[in-house]
Amino acid sequence: MAIREEESRQRRKMDAAGLAAFFGGIAALHSAEEITFLCIGTDRSTGDALGPLTGSRLLDYGFPNVAGTLPDPCDANNLVQRIAAIPEGQIIIAVDACLGPPAVLGCYFASARPLRPAQSVGLALPAVGNYSLAAVVDVNSPRPYRTLQTTPLHRVMVMADEISGAAARGFGLAE
Repeated sequence: MAIREEESRQRRKMDAAGLAAFFGGIAALHSAEEITFLCIGTDRSTGDALGPLTGSRLLDYGFPNVAGTLPDPCDANNLVQRIAAIPEGQIIIAVDACLGPPAVLGCYFASARPLRPAQSVGLALPAVGNYSLAAVVDVNSPRPYRTLQTTPLHRVMVMADEISGAAARGFGLAE
């Protein structure tokens, strides 16, 4: 996904400190058992590994419903099947890496709306999520695949830790 101007108006930009409030707002409406985190991405690309890294860490915190982890990623090849496997009635929080302008590198864009995965690399995948979180892992470029391949792993790991830790605090699974 690439953060574009028209999309950014529908999403709230925040830093890591704002993430716990975002998840806390969701937790005020839904229990952790009602939530499925859909963590989109692949472990075959540094920048796109944000989803599986986040999913694995969410499981470590004790979230019961997580699709998309390092051992079992949710990527472009299986996204439709993974969505179909989520039980009806579950509230989906979609988490995905994205590219954006330099001014928002390292920021998060949260919304009570779905996100469209893989826009930055030109794929047309279905919109997903009752809530969504897009993490700007690198700067938009004319060669998005290369950019995602060369995104610093440290940045992606820190952002995955920030997301999963904030979710755990928001849902009362960590202090």
